[in-house]
Amino acid sequence: MRLERLDVSHLDAVMALAEAGQAHAWGRATLAQALNDDTLEAWGAWRDALLLGYAVLAWLPFEAELQAITVAPSARRQGMAGMLLTHLVTRAHQGGAERLLLEVRASNAPALALYRQYGFDEDGRRHGYYPPVGTRGGKREAAVLMSRPLAARGDG
Repeated sequence: MRLERLDVSHLDAVMALAEAGQAHAWGRATLAQALNDDTLEAWGAWRDALLLGYAVLAWLPFEAELQAITVAPSARRQGMAGMLLTHLVTRAHQGGAERLLLEVRASNAPALALYRQYGFDEDGRRHGYYPPVGTRGGKREAAVLMSRPLAARGDG
């Protein structure tokens, strides 16, 4: 398994993984913009020539934000999300961020457990934020806002 910084040349692989791994995947234009944006870092987890996971980190003043993390359904429960998350925590710390932020669907119990395991705490909720999963309608879902403090630059 190797981690590699992604760019727009990886768009087809990232798009295929996003569609396979997310009910509401980012569209092609959004992914292309993320892979070409200097304020974002996208990292991929590869096994041989196969992209099995990716994560997107956004740089904000004083903070960083995990904007997306996706693992191929066939590669879940194998530590890949943890490997990506560990890498982004390290990158955010190295970049001088004071906190790493994220939001996640309230119903995504595996992700919530992972984030808690990696030191994230719930900061609040955005009720009715996410569209319903599936095509049958239903209620909009809350986003759980989480963050993890990081040592700021110079605190080392």
